[in-house]
Amino acid sequence: MTYPESVRLLYSLGNEVKTAKLGLDRIQYLLDALGAPHRGGRFVHVAGTNGKGSTCAMIESGLRAAGLRTGLYTSPHLVEPAERIRIGGVPVSPEQFAGACQTVHQACERLLAAGVLECHPTYFETVTAMAFVLFRELRVDVAVLEVGLGGRLDATNVVAPDLAVITPIDFDHEAFLGKSLEAIAAEKAGILKPGSMALFAPQRPEVDPVLREHAAAAGITPTLASEWEIRDLELDALGNRFTAAGRVCVRVECSLAGEHQVVNALTAVAALELLGVPAAAIERGIRAARWPGRLERVAERPDIFLDGAHNPAGARALAAYVRRFHAGRCVWLVFGAMRDKAAAEMGGILAPVASRVILTAPAQARAVRPQTLLELFDHPRALAAPDLAAALTLIEEAAPEDVIFVTGSLFLVGEARARLVQ
Repeated sequence: MTYPESVRLLYSLGNEVKTAKLGLDRIQYLLDALGAPHRGGRFVHVAGTNGKGSTCAMIESGLRAAGLRTGLYTSPHLVEPAERIRIGGVPVSPEQFAGACQTVHQACERLLAAGVLECHPTYFETVTAMAFVLFRELRVDVAVLEVGLGGRLDATNVVAPDLAVITPIDFDHEAFLGKSLEAIAAEKAGILKPGSMALFAPQRPEVDPVLREHAAAAGITPTLASEWEIRDLELDALGNRFTAAGRVCVRVECSLAGEHQVVNALTAVAALELLGVPAAAIERGIRAARWPGRLERVAERPDIFLDGAHNPAGARALAAYVRRFHAGRCVWLVFGAMRDKAAAEMGGILAPVASRVILTAPAQARAVRPQTLLELFDHPRALAAPDLAAALTLIEEAAPEDVIFVTGSLFLVGEARARLVQ
C-alpha cells in the first residue's frame, strides 16, 4: 500500500466527525487482533475542549527535552494525515504511515471475514490503531495522546495512562456529548482511571465538581494546575513569559500566542513535573514547542495569522487576543465553518473586532456556504468568497500595516497553511 492509497482508504471511511461511532468495542477487537500494541506502554492522555492540542505539544516537547523517545497522536491534521502521528516531534514518514495503514486494514478485513466486526472501524479508529502500532514498532518511551471526541467512549480511551490531563472544558460537539457543561465534563472525565495520576486545568464553576466526583470514584486525588502560582507574567503578540512556582520554580518562555496559552503552558508545566521531568528540561521543552495553525503568524507586512478557532470558546480567545494586541489596526477576518459548528455564535463574537470580513468555505462537503455565513455575520463590510483562493485574492487589497486572521474551521486553516507556508 502506498501513501496515497492509504489516504484514499481513510477518506473512503467517511468524515471522522459525521461518521463517528462512539464506543470502545471495535477498537478493542482491532487492537487485540494486532497484538495489543496499546498495552504495556507509557501514556499521557489529554482531554478537554480547547487547548488540548497545544498542551499535548508542550508536554511532548518537554518529555523529548528530558531525553525520552516520544510519540504524539493528535487530530485533526492541517495538511497531511501523517501529521497526526509523530515520533520525536517529527511526523512519521509516508512509508511508515502507509505500512501501518496496511497492517491495520488487513486486521480489519480478517475481523470482518470472521464476523467479529459488522463494519470497518471508522477513520479515527483506524488511525488510532495505526498510532499504537507505530509507537510499538518504533519503540517510543512515552506517548502523548490527544482525545479525539469526548473521552469516555473515544477510541484513544483504551490505555491505562501514567497521567490523565483535562484542559479547560466548554461547549462543543453537543450532539455527541450533551447539551450542558456538566454532561460534557462527565464525558471528558471518562479518561480518569484507577491507578493513574490526574491533572486538571482551571475550569468553569459548573465543571469542577463533576471532575472531582469522577476522580473520587476512580480513587484519584487530582493535582490542580491552579495550585501553581504565575509570577512576572509578560504577554506580547507572539507569546508569553512567566515563572511557574509550585514544588519547583520554572521559567516559562512560550512561543504560542494568546493569553489562553498561559493556562495551557502552566498545565504542561504541572504535567511534566508530575512525570518527573527536571525543571531545566521543562524550560527547554516549552521554549521549543510549536503548534501550527493556532495563532500562527505565517507572513508579515501585512501580518497574516492562522487560527483554528472552531467553536465559541476559541472565538472568544481570538477576539480577546485581537483586542489586546491589535487594537487600532485594520483587522481583516477570513472565516469559514462547518455545519456542525455554532457559526452564528462565533460570528457574533468575532464580527465586532473585525474591520473587514471575508466569508468563505473550506473544500469540504460539510462546509457552511459563504452566502449563508453572510446572513449570519452582522457586519457592514462583509463579503462572500466562494473558496479560499478567491478569499486570498481579496486580501491582496490589505495595506502593509493591516493584520489578517484566517480562522474558523481547521480545514480552512490547513488549506491556507498549505498555500502560505513554503
